[in-house]
Parts: sequence; C-alpha cells; structure tokens
Amino acid sequence: MSKFFAWTNVALIGVIILQVVLRKVFSNGQIALEELQWHLYATAVMFGTAYAQVTNLHVRVDLFYHKFSERTKAVVDLFGLLLLAIPFVVVVILHSYDFAYESWRVNESSASPSGLPFRWLIKSVIPLSFALLLLSMFAKVLRSLETIFKGANHGTE
Repeated sequence: MSKFFAWTNVALIGVIILQVVLRKVFSNGQIALEELQWHLYATAVMFGTAYAQVTNLHVRVDLFYHKFSERTKAVVDLFGLLLLAIPFVVVVILHSYDFAYESWRVNESSASPSGLPFRWLIKSVIPLSFALLLLSMFAKVLRSLETIFKGANHGTE
C-alpha cells in the first residue's frame, strides 16, 4: 500500500510538469490538471499520515524523548494519543463524514466546467484516511500499554 501512495507522488510530479509545460510553453493551462494535482497531493498526504503513524516515521519535537526509558516513552505516547491525537482524529472523522456524505448525495463535481467530475471521491478520502489513522493509533495505544505493563522486550524472544 505504501508503494501505491509513493507512486501518487510520482504521478503528481508528472502532472505538475505537464501543467507547467502546457501553461508556459503553449499558453494552455488546464483546470482539470490543477485539480488533479491537489487530488493526488491530498491523497498522498492523507493516507501518508496513517502510514507514518504505523511505521513511526512522523515528525516529533524530540528534546527529551530520546533520553527516556522505553516505559516512559510508552507513557508519553499513551497520554499524547489519548489526550490529544485520538480526540482530534475523532472530531475530524465526525465532521468529514457529513462533508463527504453530502458530496456523495448530490454527486458533487468541480465548480469549473472543465474541472474534474466526482468531487465526492476526494472528499471521501478525508474520513477514510482519518479512520485508518485512528486504527493505527489504537494499535499504538495497545503497544504502549503492553510496554508499560509487560516491559519493552516482552514478546521479542
């Protein structure tokens, strides 16, 4: 799955180059290509957040964290997830579900005549990707609890 989303970035670069050449060389920019750019970018970023959470590749401000024991890191992760991250993600899912549902209901498309159809598709990425992020956070909560109560090396033998 990660390779698919990595390839969306390659496609995004190709679309950007094509759009620049069409606009600068041929004076013929395409609205559909501009919209495709933000669809590809949004898809990669939205699903990339869940991937970063699962693989622990997200950006952290690591002033003290690296000095902590594994148990202390697990406690910090647990409280960060339960008090900050999970509530935020739940709010996004709840609000974006209605946003996407309404788009599906009216079969929303681009406001531009030459834009992309199926605007509901990209709007559906929001609750779906945040639901995957929430699942990955629940998994991280369980791993943190295991580390807190059983130790960092539990189950690695």
